[in-house]
Amino acid sequence: MSAAQPESHPASQPLPGTRPLQGQRAIVSGSSRGIGRGIAVALAQAGAEVTINYHSHAGEADEVAAECRSHGAVAHTLPADMGDRESVEKLIDAAAEKMGGLDIVVSNAAYSDRHLMLESDLSEFEKTIDVSMWGAFHLVRCGAQKMVDAGAGGNIVVISSPHAKIAMPGAMAYNMAKSANDQMARTAAVELAQHRIRVNLIHPGWIDTPGERKFFTEETLQSRAAKLPWGRLGRPDEIGRGVVFLCDPGSQYVTGSTLTIDGGIQLPWQEMYRVDEARREAAEN
Repeated sequence: MSAAQPESHPASQPLPGTRPLQGQRAIVSGSSRGIGRGIAVALAQAGAEVTINYHSHAGEADEVAAECRSHGAVAHTLPADMGDRESVEKLIDAAAEKMGGLDIVVSNAAYSDRHLMLESDLSEFEKTIDVSMWGAFHLVRCGAQKMVDAGAGGNIVVISSPHAKIAMPGAMAYNMAKSANDQMARTAAVELAQHRIRVNLIHPGWIDTPGERKFFTEETLQSRAAKLPWGRLGRPDEIGRGVVFLCDPGSQYVTGSTLTIDGGIQLPWQEMYRVDEARREAAEN
């Protein structure tokens, strides 16, 4: 299979004059870096006031806030441990107080430790569940309660993963957490529709983030990225644009849906190697 050639890909910018989320107030968990950063900036570009949540990267959170402000948005930073329910509840209260309410909640924060089940450090396994599953639930629940109390509707977006469907070996805790995220979001979409609160999911593909460097060397990332259907890793801003689309008032008939932004990674692209091999054999014979 011949890999697609990576195109030039500067960070996406909003179309001139398009600020569909003007006046909206958003919080993004785990938004000091990676996908969360891309989401926070995209929301700011679309006109939203943004609260950037961080746990251990305060300096980077400040940088994200500055970038959001460079787009004319109001931005705040707030710390919280997404693996602790009380911390998440305080985060939502503080964000709503700072911004005067909540219109958009994006559950993005996650943690993952990769080991085979029989070799797992259970403390790391449990941390993955606490942050990636329980943290998402508490954020969604507390954020939804604020929206219900305000009575003005709202949007919740849960950043899940193809791991929700693919039994990736060495990632059992993360697989479990993301599967739970999917069912949580769809169930919440049903329960919250009466309050005009839309809940949707995004499944990112392999995205170029600092977190990937925890598991792969730079050389491995780039060599494997070149073999993907689109010939490169995804960018955080591309996930951000997906969040903006889902929260746009023009998308008000979209709820309980999953938006896949993965450059084709979940397609059966590796089967193309078999096609190419068959063609070579036919030509040789």
